[in-house]
Amino acid sequence: MATRSLWRTRAKLAVAATALCTGGAAATIATSDDPATALKEYLVPQEYVQTMRESMLNRCPVSSYDQVCEVFKKELGEMPDKVFNEFDPKPIASASLAQVHVARTHDGQKVAVKVQHTHMTDTAAADQATVEFLVNTLHWLFPSFDYRWLVAEIRESLPKELDFLIEAKNSVKCLENFRKLSPHIADCVYAPKVYWSLSTSKLLTMEFMDGAQVNDVITIRRLGIQPNEVARLVSQTFAEMMFKHGFVHCDPHAANLLVRPLPSGRRSIFGKRKPQLILLDHGLYKELDFSTRFSYASLWSALVFADVNGIKENSVKLGAGEDLYVLFAGILTMRPWNRVIDSAVDHLVIKGTDSDRSELQMYASQYFPQISELLRRLPRVILLMLKTNDCLRAVNNSLLQGSSLETFLIIGKVSSEAVVEAKMMQKKSLLTWLNVWVEEFFLEARLLAMQMALWLFHVRKALAW
Repeated sequence: MATRSLWRTRAKLAVAATALCTGGAAATIATSDDPATALKEYLVPQEYVQTMRESMLNRCPVSSYDQVCEVFKKELGEMPDKVFNEFDPKPIASASLAQVHVARTHDGQKVAVKVQHTHMTDTAAADQATVEFLVNTLHWLFPSFDYRWLVAEIRESLPKELDFLIEAKNSVKCLENFRKLSPHIADCVYAPKVYWSLSTSKLLTMEFMDGAQVNDVITIRRLGIQPNEVARLVSQTFAEMMFKHGFVHCDPHAANLLVRPLPSGRRSIFGKRKPQLILLDHGLYKELDFSTRFSYASLWSALVFADVNGIKENSVKLGAGEDLYVLFAGILTMRPWNRVIDSAVDHLVIKGTDSDRSELQMYASQYFPQISELLRRLPRVILLMLKTNDCLRAVNNSLLQGSSLETFLIIGKVSSEAVVEAKMMQKKSLLTWLNVWVEEFFLEARLLAMQMALWLFHVRKALAW
């Protein structure tokens, strides 16, 4: 009886949450393009996920061709068939804010044209007001359901996402960061070329990209690429963004990540083709200031190496508080505290089993009020990092059926390198330099131990095969 009552309560709240997510098209669908990931399926009770998925999936708006022509006329002064040599009136994809058409320029280049749905800007203010009303109402009905911070985030992010020129500039800056700050993987990361003369705040013309969606393991294998190589590249790419660039693509769900063979034709030592990761949809980026980036990198380094003091210190610096830092560590890693502080090298690895999922859902149900309070406390930029982590975890799960030791080895290496580099920049005394050098030496030793453990794992796996 108690279980049935709990289910009904959750289902009612799920209906209320659905009302929230369908109350304002521009403001809310924009934060939920990937509902299964954003809702943390492995955390949120199934009633929430099921109700909201049924209400939101496949409900993105589609503009008619007449509406598309209206946007072209207003933005470029010409109809699509005049601007382009060829223009397919049927969109190949539609999302919350825009839809994408295939076209060909007058010089024969195949392009993707992103066209904003009409009247988005006009309705955004009303949508935001609707969301604010619904969030406040939900909080009044269910005090533990406090997501009022979401309103502030929508208010800040939505105008930027509605300006496609900002998206275009983000894509350029992203690649510049890799060329300048991460040249060792710059060739392996790509974003479509922007056609500036054919782009405005509501129209974005980009190079058309062919590739396999990052979670399409079958096609990735057909391309001669190993899924674990893709998982490694995805982890490396976003670790560099978070810990070294401080400029992060915050919507890396599977539809926004394509994979193709590296155009140079370079292969791995085993003769397999090396992947190139193509980043799409650059509308949602967040910048981490130096202090936040340093604390976030320090926290992840501490998590990977099970450094209890480092976990607490940096969680508190990021706003979790001394009472909720354990919960914060659990949300970041999706591991219970006893696993977070376990000294085993694979202590953060998620197997992706039903028992893992059940355990996480139990914790989520048990600590729902504390989770809500933690989300209220954390800076919004860190909330977007949580969303980004969720998307990446879902990608990893598709590629590897869980997470891997190698993923955390990459995170530990890049985050620790970023911490060392930041310390070298802050102080330049000889004593400080020596301390940092010693710290770097021990870091390399720990990373070597993890690499050896990973190598032994692969050897055992090969022998078992």
